[in-house]
Amino acid sequence: MRNIEHSADVSWHFAHLAAQSEYEHLSADAVAAARNSLLDTVGVCLAGSGLEPAARGAIEVVHESGGRPEASVLGFGGRVPAMMAAFANGTLAHVLDYDDLTPWGQHAGSSVIPAVLAVAERRGKVSGRELITALAVGQDIFARLRRNIVWRKDWNPGPVLGVFAAAAGACRILEMPEGRIQNALGIATQESCGLAEVVGGLGGDFRGMYAGFSAKGAVLATLLADKGVTCVDSPFEGTHGVFNNYFPGGYDRETILADVGHDYQGGTTLYKRWPAVGTSHSHAQATIEIMKEEGLSVEDIRQIRVYVGDYHSLMCTPLETRRAPQTLIDARFSLPFIVATAAVRQGLSIWDFTDTGLQDSRVLDVARRVQPIEDRELDWKLELPHGRVEVITYDGRSFTRIGTQVPGSIEAPMIWDDLVEKFRECAPAAIRRPSPAQVDSVIGMIQELESMDDATEFLRVLD
Repeated sequence: MRNIEHSADVSWHFAHLAAQSEYEHLSADAVAAARNSLLDTVGVCLAGSGLEPAARGAIEVVHESGGRPEASVLGFGGRVPAMMAAFANGTLAHVLDYDDLTPWGQHAGSSVIPAVLAVAERRGKVSGRELITALAVGQDIFARLRRNIVWRKDWNPGPVLGVFAAAAGACRILEMPEGRIQNALGIATQESCGLAEVVGGLGGDFRGMYAGFSAKGAVLATLLADKGVTCVDSPFEGTHGVFNNYFPGGYDRETILADVGHDYQGGTTLYKRWPAVGTSHSHAQATIEIMKEEGLSVEDIRQIRVYVGDYHSLMCTPLETRRAPQTLIDARFSLPFIVATAAVRQGLSIWDFTDTGLQDSRVLDVARRVQPIEDRELDWKLELPHGRVEVITYDGRSFTRIGTQVPGSIEAPMIWDDLVEKFRECAPAAIRRPSPAQVDSVIGMIQELESMDDATEFLRVLD
């Protein structure tokens, strides 16, 4: 790719990346990550449509809004304007907290994929290689931003950053010139937001829907820029730009831009095997290992001590409420409930986070025995820290594990076959259950995405 003035605002570099990227530029890892995330996100959306009642209100609003039938709503079916399809599918992608994430936390796919798919359907006849390229651009931008900003945990960086990654990918689908893509990134600043209180606070069922807003905002910004609406030259690095407003602690510009256009960092993407907040998984893994390796039953447990850093503490406060969550969203963000479920089930599945699961007396009984212990060494800095768990039995024994080799982590990543298994678990949970033949067809199409003349054909299989 040709060079761009290095001193230009980061938005110009990202616009250049989106405009100039081609399938042939991508590494094998970046191609695999785009394909893997597509399958994973579609499966999670299907499961979310059937398992999270809160999503149904959002989909009703989408369908009631009417408009041109441009793009598909996963799970529920029907076609709506691209912006509203992105909102619907972005909402479904994160409601189970089962979507992909970076090694440093936060979720790219639930913003990027719904936006890119919606614009691809609106345009029509987008090839598999074009779709992969657009997804790889979005994943790359999200990873570059997430790993190189100083996050004080005051904003939710998923939607704050996701709208830009999603807009860049959507612009790539429309083959927009870099000037218009830069305008789209500037316009997207008005859709870049996300209060941390909505993530860490208790009550309500809205928390899981935030990716719908970043996906919708990305499509809106893309379409406005495509119509010729312009924006400022320095939306990221200006005095009152994105970096100075959201991340005044700093950002590493040189690393954000290092090898941009050559090193597509979507290959770092990880995939969850368990449908709960990622910062709980190592504690769950440690608990499962203790229960299995020591041959313990829940009746043996007097106390489970979970050692927690700053972010883990959010999942334990206030403790009594976290031990008995009242909503499905709160359950997926409750460390006592997640650890108790892991102890009782010796695993975690989508079926553990249902209304029936919230009322399971054995899980609630064990949750009352979960005690958080502060350990500042486990504060979340960049990489997600490994959790530590100690199980104390009634007969005085004590067993301690650090949760490593977590399924879906850097140490034990999920590969294509694992994601196919996850997709087969998720698809039957959809509100409109696809047939086995439909499931097989979608898996086959996405596996052979590079050869598809129309990459969105799989969506019509599901409709």
